[in-house]
Amino acid sequence: MSTVVFACLDADTLGGIQRVTHTVAQGLAARGHRVHVIGLHRARRPFRYVERPRYRRHVIHRTAAGPVARWSRRLGDRRLRALLEGIGPGHVVMTSPSVVSRMLALLPDGLAGIGHYHGSFEHARGTWHLGSVRRNWARLDQAVFLSDDDAGLFAEHAMLPNTWSIANPLPGWPVRTADLSAHRVLGVGRLAGVKRFDRLITAFAEASRRVGDPWELHLIGEGEELRRLREHAHASGAGDRVVFRGRVSSKAMAREYLGGSVLGLSSEHEGFPLVVAEAAAFGVPAVAFDVSGGMRSLVVPDGTGVLVPPGDVPALATALANLMSSQDDRRRLGAAARAHAESFRLDPILDGWEELLTHLAR
Repeated sequence: MSTVVFACLDADTLGGIQRVTHTVAQGLAARGHRVHVIGLHRARRPFRYVERPRYRRHVIHRTAAGPVARWSRRLGDRRLRALLEGIGPGHVVMTSPSVVSRMLALLPDGLAGIGHYHGSFEHARGTWHLGSVRRNWARLDQAVFLSDDDAGLFAEHAMLPNTWSIANPLPGWPVRTADLSAHRVLGVGRLAGVKRFDRLITAFAEASRRVGDPWELHLIGEGEELRRLREHAHASGAGDRVVFRGRVSSKAMAREYLGGSVLGLSSEHEGFPLVVAEAAAFGVPAVAFDVSGGMRSLVVPDGTGVLVPPGDVPALATALANLMSSQDDRRRLGAAARAHAESFRLDPILDGWEELLTHLAR
């Protein structure tokens, strides 16, 4: 069995990177691996992903993520280096470009460095991430991306000789599936600008006018965009049909998916949006913008859901209207989506991680 360390900028905030990290850490620990999860900073609002962790957890800085004084950085680096040396030989999975930049020079001999990028190539090339990957990730033992498409693009454009792909896992598998009769579209995620829920609201309002039946859009999540999105819903004429549900616990999300009929995703960028896989596991088809290789691995166009060109709100409205109008189409796509989501169950993804660890041990 291997020793595996997962390092996040902040390991306990509510977010996709953190959720995947804790899910994989618990899964590998359950298989007998020695697992540690490190947060370089503490979370402002800690969220518990695993009730009884089988892995060890560590926090380096007592302050939340953000600029730190030079002396604090040096002290944190000493703590981090000492912790890694005490853990001993194994593998360190660094979950973002910023974590790789911070930790690469601190890795002691015997710890293989693995970069795990949770975004898409499309997003990286529009930010500082691509430059950071080009500078640092070829020096890692392995660079892991969320889809074969993304791994190929990073290999080509960042000149990486060490790419690998592993999808994100579903944390569980539901027994029941949605009957898709409810007149409810779901939008799940942080109410943040990058999620562009304003686009989903606009598309839903237009789709509702075409369909005529009384549908609702339920937005599940919290964030700084709440007030603006409420105003946008009223301005679009759908204020009485857009329901802001706020934060919903992981346990309670099963009920939300069971009560939905379509998932709408309107983000500017996504790596591998687990909400699509989760909805699919409940038999709920998705309508989304085609923004990444990870999205394309989750949604087979007109097979398990509908993908439309990025930012094309009229096309999103048409796709929503079509599914809102046809329960038969929802059930056809939903059944195929659930079958497709089998490949994202936890065990096959853990098999992929163990294959990677075996590859690095050769």
